[in-house]
Amino acid sequence: MTVAWVVGSGGLLGSALGRVLAGHDTTLFAPAERFRWQSVPERERQIGEAVRAFASRIGAGERWELYWAAGVGSMGSLEANLAEETRALAHLLELLLREANLRAAPAAVAFASSAGSIYAGATEPIISERSSPSPNTPYARAKLEQEEIVTAFARAHGGSTALIARLSTLYGPGQSHGKPQGLIAHIARALVRNQPVRIYVPLDTVRDYLAADDAAAAMFKALEALAALAAVRTQGAGSAVLTKIFASERPTTIAEIVAVFRRIARRAPRIITSASRLSALYPRRMRFASVAARELSRPPRVSLLVGVSEVLAAERALFARGAAPERRRTP
Repeated sequence: MTVAWVVGSGGLLGSALGRVLAGHDTTLFAPAERFRWQSVPERERQIGEAVRAFASRIGAGERWELYWAAGVGSMGSLEANLAEETRALAHLLELLLREANLRAAPAAVAFASSAGSIYAGATEPIISERSSPSPNTPYARAKLEQEEIVTAFARAHGGSTALIARLSTLYGPGQSHGKPQGLIAHIARALVRNQPVRIYVPLDTVRDYLAADDAAAAMFKALEALAALAAVRTQGAGSAVLTKIFASERPTTIAEIVAVFRRIARRAPRIITSASRLSALYPRRMRFASVAARELSRPPRVSLLVGVSEVLAAERALFARGAAPERRRTP
């Protein structure tokens, strides 16, 4: 039996991970309280209580997993805010190491990172794990620091496994309205409400759009494969850490996204293009092709047409209920 804790279970990726894990022989753990990320004393108290509760759920011979899909940061976030996010991750992992039964049990950690930010300054036409990280924002540098923290944890927890999942541009129903990102969700909301869509990069900007459900399924399979690798190792042989890009590997321009919306909604979104202080931080073209553990790569099951249709349907349902866009909280 495996007990899994998804930190950030209320977010786009976290909720998708919850759905994937619920379909397997996995017991999901949820803290008693939502973490108050902005209050350091409260957050540290809540994390401590949650770790103790999580440890109490792990019995002899059971395996545990931690999926970190939390975070309120984006490309424009301030360094001080991102530092708090990093401290929260380090604090949680440190407390996990202090629990004797967690140290004794087989463990795995999956960390959701950002390929788009980490490789933002890369010049290669196609980016893979062989490409050198080229961060140009505090957000990207914070993600790299957080990756190092997770890697260090795996090495400190002998025999554990860690997956560093560098994700391309995620989208899907239920994407947070409170973060300044998520082009597909932004267009869908504006279209439903008959509002203009402001876009701060050229329409020929290329991105790799990956449905959150596909990302979650791929992360689960990769962590499962790492666990199988760890199981055949002799005790004390060390940890297994995999850094892998997860992407659809199908480059798409913003103009193509607009065309998909036009096809589905039978009317075109009203697009207004302009520049902002962040425009220069976003590269014009990002194409990904994973070469690490290629056997774990899988073509996306959700096509862009289906995925955009799902996002638009969700926004229409929200609008029909008369509900204001809600800001998701991350437990």
